[in-house]
Amino acid sequence: MQPLSSCSLTPGFKLGLTVVPPVAAMSLKTRISDDIKTAMKAKDKLRLETVRSIKKVILEKETLVRPSGQEELTEAQELEVLTQLAKQRKDAIEQYQKAGREDLAGKEAEELAIIEEYLPQQLTDAEIEAVIEDLIAQTGASTAKDMGKVMGPAMQQLKGRADGAKVQALVKAKLAG
Repeated sequence: MQPLSSCSLTPGFKLGLTVVPPVAAMSLKTRISDDIKTAMKAKDKLRLETVRSIKKVILEKETLVRPSGQEELTEAQELEVLTQLAKQRKDAIEQYQKAGREDLAGKEAEELAIIEEYLPQQLTDAEIEAVIEDLIAQTGASTAKDMGKVMGPAMQQLKGRADGAKVQALVKAKLAG
């Protein structure tokens, strides 16, 4: 019999009363909880407030989906929440800049940078254009009237990885000329 220290435990293997869980990717909620603890220890007030606000919105959304029998949010739903929060910050930045409140716009920009850490890497304009050109070729769209044929599939394919307004502007430019 091998000594316990030389045994390798496989996921799900029972050792007495201890079960070694399968290794999984860190969930967004776990990552956020860890980041809250880290921000508290570092006394980073802005990061702490922002990450807590993300957690609050996720918990509210989970409460809304529970009656349908769903315990936790799917990755797509989490992405939707984060995208919504990022969009709110971008809109707030724009409004504050119009009102000449650069101090508040700066705070919103810092919060946006923190939120974007949880979002997937955004695509470059060239990558978005490549997807749009491919979709235009697939759908046979040729005029601005065909914009709806391209926008639906484009947003589905680029969800969370590209800003909708940017996609719309690029589709419009491609179909206009």
